[in-house]
Amino acid sequence: MTSLHATIDRHLPSADVPASDPVPALLARLCALLGVDGASLSQRAGDRLRLLAASGSTVHHPDLAPLQRRALDTDAPLVIPDLAPPGTGRSALRFFAGIPLVTGDDQVRLLLTLADARPRSPAMAHQLAALAIDVTSRATIARLTRSLEQQRALTAQRLALFDRASGTARIGVWSCDLADESLEWTDGVYDLFELPRGSALSRATTVDHYLPESRRIMEAARAKAIAECSDFCVDVEIRTARGARRWMRLTGNVETRDGVATRIFGMKQDITEEKLLADRTRYLAETDVMTGLPNRSQFQIRLADLDGAEHGAPIAGMLLVDLDGFKDINDSHGHALGDECLKEAAARLLACCGEAVLVARIGGDEFAVLLGTGTDMAALADAIVQSVGKPYTRDGRPIALSASVGAAHYHGGTADELFTQADMALYAAKAAGRGTSRTYSR
Repeated sequence: MTSLHATIDRHLPSADVPASDPVPALLARLCALLGVDGASLSQRAGDRLRLLAASGSTVHHPDLAPLQRRALDTDAPLVIPDLAPPGTGRSALRFFAGIPLVTGDDQVRLLLTLADARPRSPAMAHQLAALAIDVTSRATIARLTRSLEQQRALTAQRLALFDRASGTARIGVWSCDLADESLEWTDGVYDLFELPRGSALSRATTVDHYLPESRRIMEAARAKAIAECSDFCVDVEIRTARGARRWMRLTGNVETRDGVATRIFGMKQDITEEKLLADRTRYLAETDVMTGLPNRSQFQIRLADLDGAEHGAPIAGMLLVDLDGFKDINDSHGHALGDECLKEAAARLLACCGEAVLVARIGGDEFAVLLGTGTDMAALADAIVQSVGKPYTRDGRPIALSASVGAAHYHGGTADELFTQADMALYAAKAAGRGTSRTYSR
């Protein structure tokens, strides 16, 4: 026994070996010195065992897990010299030793496992376990304690960095146990919902913060992810505990056990500013800033969908509206007054076309109206001429406005053909003396 201890002392590191020396290397030396196929070091995490380091061929044997749990439950070494009788006809685990260990701070519980496909005599089995206890008490535990302390410090540092970063990015982490729908939130999620940090959570009341359409979207995405054991990402709108409306990007990942969804977790991020910026950018890209009407780009997109396959309403006709003599207004009264006239003309046009599919400004003084079925285009064209033609008063002075309107019914063909027909009718209205309307006829 003494010579064996001396050999171990020569080959295993002492307690002051730097933590950078890998624990798996020590376990490999332990396997070689004790003559076993495999050795592993695990840490208890709740009712589970987390593998920290391992060496050898038997560390993943399916028979190990229940034996390891037994060893931890007894708080004493569990030594089984021979697990399976010979002649079982399969690759059996024969020798097992599970040795519970406690680190220097008396808080972290570890398990050293020795395993071999060959049996041992009872005396030899207990001698091996005793040697393993002696070795690990003098070397592994001291070093592993330092390593775990460093890991805890590093984890705490990373968590602090994450908290600061997530606070800046307005991100929080959440999880939901599907067995009882219990929730866990980080501070970032509490802040997002404007709820006191650490306050009690209930999913039934939490989902009430979602606006109705957003709640429908969220519940559908969540149910699909749980059913398929997949993930999801949706942008939804909530009303906080203080009544503020916020947009939130919600991601979720489903955790499974034996193919069954058990937990769902992910992140929630405040994207209100991003959403407002995107809406503003889209508004500027789609809208004529002067009049607030859709611009030519939106007109062309809608016109291309003549049958309404994408927008849900087929187009039955088009009106092109041109302000007569608008250049004279700019030249005589200045562009500022000309801009006011454009805004007034757009407002009057919009008031006449309440049932139109789209009213857009498509040029300097030109507007377009797309109409659905059931509209009397000739009557609407005349109403536009009358409304826009009413005098506009500015600083007590009447400013004459008038409009010419060209109308075209859609009887098939392309969007370009419909536009050309309405343009030809507009040209005919202007040729007739302006301030009037004409309808294209074949």
